[in-house]
Amino acid sequence: MSRKTEPAKKKRHPFLVFLLVLLVLVLLAGLAGVFALRYALSPVSKDKESATACELHVPNGMTVMEVAAKLEDEGIIRSRYFLYAAARYRIFNREKPFSLKSGAYKLDSSMNLEDIYDLLQTGSPENIKVSVPEGLTITKTAAIVSAAGLCSEQDFIDACHSQEIIGGYGIASSSLEGYLFPDTYFFTDGMEVRDIIGKFVDNFYEKIGDIPALSSLSPEKLNERVVLASIVEREYQLADEAPLIASVFQNRIDGNIGLYSCATIEYILTEIEGKPHPERITYEDLKIDSPYNTYRWAALPPTPISNPGVVALRAAADPPKTDYYYFVLTDPSRGSHTFSRDFKGHIKAENLYTKPAGR
Repeated sequence: MSRKTEPAKKKRHPFLVFLLVLLVLVLLAGLAGVFALRYALSPVSKDKESATACELHVPNGMTVMEVAAKLEDEGIIRSRYFLYAAARYRIFNREKPFSLKSGAYKLDSSMNLEDIYDLLQTGSPENIKVSVPEGLTITKTAAIVSAAGLCSEQDFIDACHSQEIIGGYGIASSSLEGYLFPDTYFFTDGMEVRDIIGKFVDNFYEKIGDIPALSSLSPEKLNERVVLASIVEREYQLADEAPLIASVFQNRIDGNIGLYSCATIEYILTEIEGKPHPERITYEDLKIDSPYNTYRWAALPPTPISNPGVVALRAAADPPKTDYYYFVLTDPSRGSHTFSRDFKGHIKAENLYTKPAGR
């Protein structure tokens, strides 16, 4: 009886099996990588309605990783590391390196990573709003600018006394007092002090361009009008009385009579002597030996005592012709004054109310 032989078993090749497994793993890793990349690039939110909004402030010196971490914490992006890698390895633009710009950015979680990547390189400047009211001095304006984080108070004050800056504008004064026009301004982070001040002074000259009686004056004559306007600014409370107050001071100047302005005494006490704002002016204060003391000297002070607005500038530019030599506050609730031609009438009006030291 013949013997039946079994078929030979096929030999397996371990190396081929290894290659097959490796190929499968590579394909799976590739697919996982594709899905991970698509996930990273996709928006966190499906639409604007359900998105989380964020206003991101990027100051000078902030790093990409710091920005990415902030955006991840705010829920704007899925992972800080994806954004960092995109910037580090130029994932979206191989030809151009990523360049983070300082500024203020409005983002939301419906934006994809590439849109955020592009936006962070635009450098939308951050506007810093600063409002300066009429009648403030350089030092008080410096405090407001410093509080906004634009520069130090001392740097601002020093620049306002820089002869280079003053001379560049052709101003006939020892400082920019009177030429820092009170207004609302928008500055950007990192501006130089001279550029900050330049916006104030440029605005001043733009505003007086609409006042023919001022725009045509020489620097010396203009400064005289600004000095007068700075005093009017600190004295008037109702806009329609500003021209009358200017006329009183002009009449006294023409008559070689002291202006007798409490505002100039306040300036001496607070700006020159560095004292707190007084609750009232004393007779001893009126004796202070200073060229700014209009109770002692029959002339305008050597420089402006505040930064006047348009109302005071217009009033001082061409004061109306009146025969008033005195005025006194007679209705504190309204801020209205009584104007007098002679001292007798002035005393009669003054018996009603005394004028407060400041307003």
